[in-house]
Amino acid sequence: MGKIVAANWKMNLRRESARALAAALAAQGRRCWLFPAHVLLPVTAQAVQGSSLKLGAQDLSPSEDGAFTGDVSGEMLADAGCELVLVGHSERRHGHGEDDALLLRKLQRAMAAGLKPLLCVGETAAQRSAGQAREVVAGQLIVLEKLETARRRGLCAVAYEPVWAIGTGANATAAQVQEMHRHARAVLETLGLGALPVLYGGSVNPANAGELLACPAVDGLLVGGAGLKLDSLSAIDDAALKA
Repeated sequence: MGKIVAANWKMNLRRESARALAAALAAQGRRCWLFPAHVLLPVTAQAVQGSSLKLGAQDLSPSEDGAFTGDVSGEMLADAGCELVLVGHSERRHGHGEDDALLLRKLQRAMAAGLKPLLCVGETAAQRSAGQAREVVAGQLIVLEKLETARRRGLCAVAYEPVWAIGTGANATAAQVQEMHRHARAVLETLGLGALPVLYGGSVNPANAGELLACPAVDGLLVGGAGLKLDSLSAIDDAALKA
């Protein structure tokens, strides 16, 4: 498998723009992973059908079905055509107060529904300044230890996304990324997940994608804003194909 390019569309696009972008990527023969907002899943699923693109959701409920107003279950996401789902994105951890106990439940529910989770980890600026970056990332990964071994292997990837480099204009250097990815890989190896892809997410764009992908420890990229336009996402995917 080559280097992975995953696009988290966050709370952006509308039905037609999502359909058009997914259809254009499919027509180009791309192999990206797309994570639209829940309401955009049906049109995106239709656009990627029969292509090499993979469809994922940005979040899921820790519960199956029932009286959980506003939540979307893993079973619903699978029924909508999803293969993948993000769990623990920094905007969920820090914007919605999701802790490791809740994220463990989400991981378990995702796998029970037949979805492959992409677990996101990363430290804040304050944690990095305090010299706690490695400890924080290791702690966020160790939650996987509470999953049965077979379930752990149901993940599709881990994404390291330093919170201080997401949409802030501050970019992690290639050396910082390489160091943290090696650290994450070492932790994953203790969990029997040494072969799991580790992606980098943090203000990725066409200008820095090549340098990031050249890092041996980087198995792919989790793209935010640059994943909303065909030209920029295609340029990043081209860099991944060359890496």
